[in-house]
Amino acid sequence: MNSRAVIIVSGNVQGVGFRYYVYRNARALNLTGFTENLYTGQVLTVVEGEDIFVKELINKIKIGPPHATVKNCNISWEVYKNEFESFEIKA
Repeated sequence: MNSRAVIIVSGNVQGVGFRYYVYRNARALNLTGFTENLYTGQVLTVVEGEDIFVKELINKIKIGPPHATVKNCNISWEVYKNEFESFEIKA
C-alpha cells in the first residue's frame, strides 16, 4: 500500500546537513518527493511510497543527523498522488 506524508521539522535543522540526510535515507528506501528549507527555519519534506518505508523515513527524520536537534516533527498524511519521479533536494 502506498502513502504520502507531509513532514515539517523544527529545531536546529538548517545548516547541519539535514536535507542531505533526508535525501540519502529517502533514496535508500526507494521513496519519491522532495525536501527543502523553509524561511521559518524549519525543513519541509513531502514523501510518497510504500507505507512501511514512509514510516521508516519518518522515524529517521525524528532522530536527524548527528549535528541536528529535532524539537518537533509535524506529520500530515495525505492521499497518495504518485506525483514524483524521484526524490530531490530543493534549494
